[in-house]
Amino acid sequence: MARSIPVLFLVLMAMPLAAQEGDRADPLFQDTAILAVTITGPLKTLVKERPKEDYLDGFLEYTEADGRSVKLDLEIRARGHFRHANCDYPPVLLNLKRKQTPGTLFENQNKLKLVVQCDRSSQFEQAVLREYLAYRILNAVTDKSFRVRPLSITYVDTEKPDGREPRYAFLIEHKKRLGERFGVQDLAIERTAVSALDGAQLNLTSIFGFLIGNTDFSPVAGAPGRDCCHNYVLFGEDGIPQWAVPYDFDMSGLVDAPYATPNERFNLRTVRQRLYRGRCVNNEHVEASLQTFRDNRDAIYALVDEHEGLKPYLRKKVTKYIDDFYELINDPRDVERRILDECI
Repeated sequence: MARSIPVLFLVLMAMPLAAQEGDRADPLFQDTAILAVTITGPLKTLVKERPKEDYLDGFLEYTEADGRSVKLDLEIRARGHFRHANCDYPPVLLNLKRKQTPGTLFENQNKLKLVVQCDRSSQFEQAVLREYLAYRILNAVTDKSFRVRPLSITYVDTEKPDGREPRYAFLIEHKKRLGERFGVQDLAIERTAVSALDGAQLNLTSIFGFLIGNTDFSPVAGAPGRDCCHNYVLFGEDGIPQWAVPYDFDMSGLVDAPYATPNERFNLRTVRQRLYRGRCVNNEHVEASLQTFRDNRDAIYALVDEHEGLKPYLRKKVTKYIDDFYELINDPRDVERRILDECI
């Protein structure tokens, strides 16, 4: 599909996020350029024992834009649920010392989720790149979304000091920092009701879920035995939910991770098969949500076209997957049949 992208739009795409939006984004997330870092620590223990409570000591090194070398003390531990149990390399939580970060790219940062590849092979690294892309697509349609920053990481294992080539990964904005951008709090509650959430925002994220082929979420309840909500974070004031922000997209069709399987209760053949999981009470917001995606179509395709590191055949595959979404939402009969009639 041929697409013309205005020169002015490409200029805006290259600008830092804060310059476009004038918000309170932290320095780390004001840019989307790949940041080269080195992480040093007892990585063999991290991978083998996967501690989720006790941190391991290490440090992080990178070079600032002005050429200044920075070395920050770091504590590392494993995190996550499915990937923690099923991947060769678990997701990681980085814990920085706030007193060391002022005046650096990591100013205001303390705890950061690091998304790494599940396995050594390149197909898993490509899945990381596609999950990063999913976050950026959501950023394109709403500021009420987790900012992400891509990394090229060289790992140095103090227990097994052999060289390793850089690997792609990405950092996710901490939920408290996202809340501070909007003057709300992240809420730790057991569950909520759809009626307690902003219908327009929730529906926009439901359409986003449909675009990327995601069914692995719930904005009102957590997975069995876990707090609310499943792959959503609730935000509000005085303990009252106002809106919900999705995260963790590795089980989606756009990411199509090698380990991803569809939820059996939905009778889907593959994770790439789309199923709308929006709420019927929010159907009044569907057209406005779809128009937001139409208005940001060029921005979304530009993210795919300019996504560094993505293999050409996967870039085409992702583009075709998004093409199918836009073809569907531009047909009123398909919108009725695949979205409005499929609400829950």
